[in-house]
Amino acid sequence: MPAHQSQQTSGQLVFESEHIDGVLTLRLMGQLNVESVGGAWRQTLRLLNTLKPARLRLDASRLMYCDGAGVGYIAECRRRMGTPPNADVAATTTRIESTVETQSDAGERKSDAPFELIGASEDLNALIEMYGSADFERLEKHEVIYSNLPDSIGRATLEIFEEKFRQRTIFLGEFFYYALRALLKPFSLRWGETLQVAEKVGVNALPIIILIGFLLGLIMAFQSAIPMRIYGAEIFVANLVGLSLLRELGPLITAVILAGRTGSSFAAELGTMKINEEIDAMTTMGVEPMRFLVLPRIVAAVAMVPLLTLFFNISGLIGGFTVLKSFGYPLVVYYNQVLSAVDMTDLMSGLLKSTVFGALVAGIGCYMGLHTKSGAGAVGESTTRAVVSGIIAIAVVDGIFAVIFYLLDI
Repeated sequence: MPAHQSQQTSGQLVFESEHIDGVLTLRLMGQLNVESVGGAWRQTLRLLNTLKPARLRLDASRLMYCDGAGVGYIAECRRRMGTPPNADVAATTTRIESTVETQSDAGERKSDAPFELIGASEDLNALIEMYGSADFERLEKHEVIYSNLPDSIGRATLEIFEEKFRQRTIFLGEFFYYALRALLKPFSLRWGETLQVAEKVGVNALPIIILIGFLLGLIMAFQSAIPMRIYGAEIFVANLVGLSLLRELGPLITAVILAGRTGSSFAAELGTMKINEEIDAMTTMGVEPMRFLVLPRIVAAVAMVPLLTLFFNISGLIGGFTVLKSFGYPLVVYYNQVLSAVDMTDLMSGLLKSTVFGALVAGIGCYMGLHTKSGAGAVGESTTRAVVSGIIAIAVVDGIFAVIFYLLDI
């Protein structure tokens, strides 16, 4: 006598269960679809938790229809019984050849596997094979949700060290390799591309550099001359303008302008090529993106930024002279006062800063462009990250330079 036997009706599906000697047999009659599979699964789960059978047998001989939800139900039953996920359900399927087959004959064909699907039609077997077990295995693997701050911090730290730090190290390694090769073999550098980029970085940026430099010198001189005039020391405005421009503001403001202008341009250009898979095509054809795209841009920026800084300093000094001229000081007095306040060390330290800043701006712009993600807003995101990261890097490196110059008494 069966230890357990029941029959349930769920919509278009008739669900019969029978438990004998640790074997739970489930007979499915009707349609196992997205509407009826919920009730069938609730009944199956209740039986599995209550009876805890050693084997589960699904009888699908009277199943008229089954869709993807039904296949998912069958796959979950197999998984619950501990059958390996890569096991072939069709291999454990036994068809009922004749309706007059006796119960004893069917018992002789029963399998000892934890899960068995019997009576499946050819259409059901084909549907199971078409979906495959891997599709349902992927559904179980969802992203872990971190519920507290330490887990989130650990995940972010791991991502920084495993992905971003590794990518930046690879980028720097490739750059220094091709830069050293360009020094040893100058003709390996694409000089035509480098000159075109230098024109965009230097010549096209010259008007805005001169304008901002002049206005900055003018504003600095005017703001400082008014209070210093009270004490009759407005001539020392020349010292203030000269020192601040040559040592600090000249290279700093020039680099910030280029971060917003040139760094964003590099990120947008390379990001668009990345989205259009042009960089992947170059790599497939054996063309190194670092040599053909990145190196010319960085070389052009390193060469042009010091020159732009010089023009910025000159235009700023002219702006400062404009203010002092309105106070009645001649050019020769302003010129001699500036020369007495600054020397060649101040000028060269500023140009050294500008050279490093130019490499930072170009390198960060190219890096963000090469690592542009897919999507409609990916290029804009890379451009924004290039500008923000470039300005932050400039500020940090400028602080490092300040400490080094202080220690060296420069």
